[in-house]
Amino acid sequence: MIDRREFLAATGAVLALRGLARAQGEPIIDIHQHVGYSGRPDEVLLAHQRAMGITTTILLPAGRPATRPSTHQGGSNGLQAQALGQDACFAFALAHPGEFLVGANDVPDLEGALVEIERQLKRGAVVIAEQKFGVACDAPEMQAIYRLAEQYRVPVLMHWQFGMYNHGFERFHTMLEKYPRVNFIGHAQTWWANIDARHADQTVLYPKGPVTPGGITDRYLRDYPNMYGDLSAGSGLNALTRDEAFTRDFLVRHQDKLLYGSDCNDHVGSGEKCQGAQTIAAVRRLAGSKAVERKLLHDNAKRLFRI
Repeated sequence: MIDRREFLAATGAVLALRGLARAQGEPIIDIHQHVGYSGRPDEVLLAHQRAMGITTTILLPAGRPATRPSTHQGGSNGLQAQALGQDACFAFALAHPGEFLVGANDVPDLEGALVEIERQLKRGAVVIAEQKFGVACDAPEMQAIYRLAEQYRVPVLMHWQFGMYNHGFERFHTMLEKYPRVNFIGHAQTWWANIDARHADQTVLYPKGPVTPGGITDRYLRDYPNMYGDLSAGSGLNALTRDEAFTRDFLVRHQDKLLYGSDCNDHVGSGEKCQGAQTIAAVRRLAGSKAVERKLLHDNAKRLFRI
């Protein structure tokens, strides 16, 4: 078992990162990927990230398998995506120094969850993520995780999906106010659907059509310095492309708060079937300026994760 200093030295070597960036062009940080995603082999994941031009990837582990309501009686094990756990993520990162960092995770209401997450943070995990469990966002178990994140100065990335994961999106502002020194990252369907002030039916997870500014998500990003957004997955790509006139303004208004992530289980890393590559293309097309593009694809994550 290596300690945090040894892991960060191995995976965050400045010369390795700069050398890779020079070889692949402008650096891109992907804050949201998984080992074992939908059964994808390790060598395919590595090739996929390199094909997309990613210079630093954060691997988000699943929690321990458990059969309980918060994992939907085991249906949400592996983040409902066959994602592997923290040890597999660390092994992958150590095999490819300079390219990968790792998150920490566990089922929040499972006995010993805080001990397990802290074990991972001590090894060098840079985020608590991906929190994707059927618990209330303000439950005591979740608040214990927020306090641990504050102690270790790492963000918490949350998968918001109405009726399934992290219940109580509409009252999450109470947690943002209670834990102002914790940086939170919003992700997934309910997070992105609520950029729209007219989004009323929360069972609609991938809304289409024009967006009216001022939705809950828009306000969380505007009103709380500790709230950030993860552009990953089909939900993020849908939000970027459903109303491009809105998106251009949204990206400028929140240019310091948005982070590129792929959360993509594709095997190629390019083309129309690769959602991660499509998201990069959408950011480049809609950012409005090179400065905003670089913030979204690299600079914001570098600052937030202290890479």
